[in-house]
Amino acid sequence: MSDDRILDAATSMGSVTLLVRDLEGMSDYYTGAFAMQPLEERTRGREVHRVLGRGDTPLVRLVHKPDLPGVDPRQAGLFHTAFLFEDAASLAATVFRAAQTPRTRFAGSSDHLVSEAFYFTDPEGNGVELYTDRPREQWQRDGDQIRMATEYLDPQDYLRRHLTQQAVDAGPALAGRVGHVHLQVGDIAAAREFYVDTLGFETTQSAYPGALFASAGGYHHHVAMNTWNSRGSGPRAASLGLGNVAITVPKPEDLDALTARLTVRATPFQADGRSVVVEDPWKTQVTVALPDVSTDELLTR
Repeated sequence: MSDDRILDAATSMGSVTLLVRDLEGMSDYYTGAFAMQPLEERTRGREVHRVLGRGDTPLVRLVHKPDLPGVDPRQAGLFHTAFLFEDAASLAATVFRAAQTPRTRFAGSSDHLVSEAFYFTDPEGNGVELYTDRPREQWQRDGDQIRMATEYLDPQDYLRRHLTQQAVDAGPALAGRVGHVHLQVGDIAAAREFYVDTLGFETTQSAYPGALFASAGGYHHHVAMNTWNSRGSGPRAASLGLGNVAITVPKPEDLDALTARLTVRATPFQADGRSVVVEDPWKTQVTVALPDVSTDELLTR
């Protein structure tokens, strides 16, 4: 029997939208550093919307907004977009490419017990995580919480053990997807009320000071929220950076249950039968949509 208060176990994350000043420079960076390729683009007035991905999977949509102010690291918005790879060779190849790319900024690497991750900052200040998961049966629990940590991961040793020329040469042909999105918020309690109580994710880890991790279907996290840089921040001012967080649910009934929760909580939203668009308390736009969204449909959002 399904629980209409929580998201379906098959829920996943979709492509993230970034508002960018230098469309060509950012496109070159994401294609060079992370082995993505342009999938489609559309011009809407003065704006150019470009979707990048691996294979036929959209990973990021870049929207040209040259007149907006830059990313403010102290306001709510994006902490990082986390791209998930199927195996260590694919991750190592992408980390190697990113490290060789001009304008890249390496921000560290960590063993999180459930995953191994590498962090970068793109040329306009957006955080990026590249990671692989450990097998779910190896994850440890403390009661109803999934145990996660931040332990040292030697990047040189990782590349020595896993980097192959075959994976480097494969580039965008190797699968990748958005595994989770980590957000900056002003208040954890308000974030829990929106992302857990209203959207329907389930808390997986709340022991980290100033942070909350949540997911659907027992994953370690599809979304994370922290106040490490943004504690007390109010609604976001118009700026470059995060434009939209996309969540994919499997069935129309999932959208119906979501709209019912939003209605009960008097949370404004827009719905068209295939998607629901809502803003979190800091005016970060969230789109919950049915699967198999075409790049053309993505570009119309």
